[in-house]
Amino acid sequence: MSKTPESAAPLSGRRRAAIWTLIVLASLLGVLSIAAGWINRQLIDNHEWNKASARIVRDPTVRETLSIYLVNSLYDNVDVAAALGQRLPPNVRPLAGPAAGALRQPATDSVSFLLARPRAEQLFIDASSRAHQGLINVLENKTGAGISTGNGVVTLNLGGLVTQLGGDLGLPDSALAKIHSNAGRITLMRSSELGLAQKGVQAIRVLSVWLLVLVLAMFAWAVYLARGHRRETLRTIGWAFVFVGFLVLVARRVAGNYVTDSLAGPQFQDAAQHVWLTMSSILGQIGRETVFYGVVGLLGVALMGPGATATSVRRRLAPVLNTRPGLVWGAFAFGFLLLLWWGGLLALRTWWETLILLGILAGGLEALRRETLREFPDAELGTGPPPHERLAEWARTRRESREQAAAQPAPASAPPPSLSQELAQLAKLRDAGVLSEEEFERSKQVALG
Repeated sequence: MSKTPESAAPLSGRRRAAIWTLIVLASLLGVLSIAAGWINRQLIDNHEWNKASARIVRDPTVRETLSIYLVNSLYDNVDVAAALGQRLPPNVRPLAGPAAGALRQPATDSVSFLLARPRAEQLFIDASSRAHQGLINVLENKTGAGISTGNGVVTLNLGGLVTQLGGDLGLPDSALAKIHSNAGRITLMRSSELGLAQKGVQAIRVLSVWLLVLVLAMFAWAVYLARGHRRETLRTIGWAFVFVGFLVLVARRVAGNYVTDSLAGPQFQDAAQHVWLTMSSILGQIGRETVFYGVVGLLGVALMGPGATATSVRRRLAPVLNTRPGLVWGAFAFGFLLLLWWGGLLALRTWWETLILLGILAGGLEALRRETLREFPDAELGTGPPPHERLAEWARTRRESREQAAAQPAPASAPPPSLSQELAQLAKLRDAGVLSEEEFERSKQVALG
């Protein structure tokens, strides 16, 4: 085995400082890249926003809270007691007030059931989509859909659900016509509060792409500078990925607690927490995948290490890697196609991220091939019979061994000890104090008998 390149001269202090600076800066920029990617993928993308809205309205906790809000909006905008009194006979109209109060909880349960129906779900998704489009108009400094960047307000208008609720409760059309246009309208943001966001949204669209490229380029530069010590540098980068992923997951939880505590009242905090988890689901997925990439990188670095286990694995792989490169790359291509078909990684949803992931995996495989060629240049595939023939030969040998063992006569059993030997053994036990004199006499009589 040739001398490992890891035994090169130690790095100079200046080069080591440059490598660590690149890794630290790339890690910090990686956090910003993940945040920008999340905003671009989920908060700005209308398709992902609609998918998240569908998950939100199907959440039981959110539905219950939303039902309370809609019923409160109806009671705040319509004199339910008076409206019910119009439908009741004159002799029971005094009961309209108590009936209206008694209907509040059943109405809440009814709305919760209503929101679980496909039509009501679609009403909520459409309202959420319009609100999201208004948000994008404000962020991109555009007008449209009733939004102006000077004094525009981004709202989630659930008035249609409030009107439908009133109809389900049997309120007359005259009462429903009096529902204010702001009923069921949730103010999300005001354009006057989004000056910084308006300036940053275009930057986010650009940075979500180029920040990742810059981060990977800085990591690659650090590896290039660490000539002779690249395995240690790659291991550090793997741990940096794990650290960044965990930092993103922790930041998601902390930010969720802040949003819940600052923007939602005590009665709505559970629902706000569920909404945040849904709207930040891609952020959590990016964090988990970053940890996964770091762990895979650490396993790859361990496989390239000088340990006995890693060397043994490389020795076993060397015959195929060295002599069958076409088979190796064919298996790699098939595995990557399976990964594309699965599509569970966010990196596989854009063509440029897919190419980056493909390049990293292919580079790792080529590095492994070069290492086995350097360590085991004479490794060759065995020229013996095919595996199925070797398996059949092993089974035949086992069967013949069992047959030979069954054909051999059983060994003769050892003859029982003589009387004199047994008495001598009893005497030794008595002299050693194991048997008392009485026990010795009794055992001797048994032996003599």
